[in-house]
Amino acid sequence: MAIPARTDSSHAAQWWRNIDHVTLTCIVILIGLGYILMLAATPAVAHRIGASRDMFILKQVVFLGLAGAVLLLTSTLSLKGVRNLALIGGALALGATFMTLVHGMEIKGARRWIALPMMSVQPSEFLKPCFAVVAGWLLSLRDTVRLKNGWRFPGRLAAILLFLLIAALLQAQPDIGMLSVITMVFVTQLFVDGLPIAFFMGLVGLMIGAFGMAYLTFSHVRSRVQRFLHPDVGDHYQIDTSLRAFGNGGLLGRGPGEGRVKDLLPDAHADFIFAVAGEEYGLLLCLFIIGVYALIVLRTLLRLTRETNPFVILSASGLITGFGLQAFINMGSTLHLIPTKGMTLPFISYGGSSAISIALELGMVLALTRRRVEPGLFAPPAATSSASALQLGRARAAMLEGELRP
Repeated sequence: MAIPARTDSSHAAQWWRNIDHVTLTCIVILIGLGYILMLAATPAVAHRIGASRDMFILKQVVFLGLAGAVLLLTSTLSLKGVRNLALIGGALALGATFMTLVHGMEIKGARRWIALPMMSVQPSEFLKPCFAVVAGWLLSLRDTVRLKNGWRFPGRLAAILLFLLIAALLQAQPDIGMLSVITMVFVTQLFVDGLPIAFFMGLVGLMIGAFGMAYLTFSHVRSRVQRFLHPDVGDHYQIDTSLRAFGNGGLLGRGPGEGRVKDLLPDAHADFIFAVAGEEYGLLLCLFIIGVYALIVLRTLLRLTRETNPFVILSASGLITGFGLQAFINMGSTLHLIPTKGMTLPFISYGGSSAISIALELGMVLALTRRRVEPGLFAPPAATSSASALQLGRARAAMLEGELRP
């Protein structure tokens, strides 16, 4: 891609100048790693189920291509466009999540997917980024909208009611992992919104209590926790195989295509793709992958420290929390740092719903964190007072130093 000239005022040129190039580069790196690791992991999986050797690879090429297009298109949106997309997408995802309870595919006792001709879709994957933006918008209205009687708009109450509706749907599927991520996203947003520390600690206590109820209510949650806490209880085949893969890989790995974990684990191309990376490319690549995810999260948080728009701060903090948590849960499960949970590694694991929803999530992050210049800053009216001219000069200098924010 050619770098646009500084005099180019087209929409594409303005997008390129104002986008976060570091985060965008990290995303491209993750997509590239996703292609490479799919080449390593999917042929063995396809052979096991009697499918064409290149079936998963070709489908993932299409999925990642669509994800890249969604990412770029979403990153060009205005703040209003991001909000509207989240409202429409959230309504559709909420309706589709409800439909899974009636017409969804049942896999391992859970109804989370809707079957389509070329793929199965998990609507809750798209509910996560849309909820983060809608909740951020509702919370920000508390400071920007005043009712006629002088009261603030009850944005926090509206966001809580929306969260409770989503929580009820996810619990009914059940999808405790996604419910945990969305809960952490919302609690983070409430904390950033200035929730008193006493109420915040109360929420943490409620989350611990809810986890205890899930442990007592759902047999699969209880089984995973017991297997994590007691290595001598239950089946540990997947985790033991995953840990052996990291040990076999060592520092530099066994080499491309030389790993064995993909021949032994049914989910080597999805939930345990990190183990494939560790065995074939070693500790150095694993640390590099962790560093890329960490850089995306930290870079976004640093840009938010210079932001003044509450909608941007609340929405982007929720989005990046969900992204970082998903990456941590996948890698932590693979390394047996936390109980196992079927959650994909963003842009690297196989899956269309995951790739496109993560692209939507990070596309919104890029759109929200773009630098924005006030219209007319470089073309002021001809008649202006000396005081306003001085203010304009200071504003220009501040903008050129990257310090001006709307």
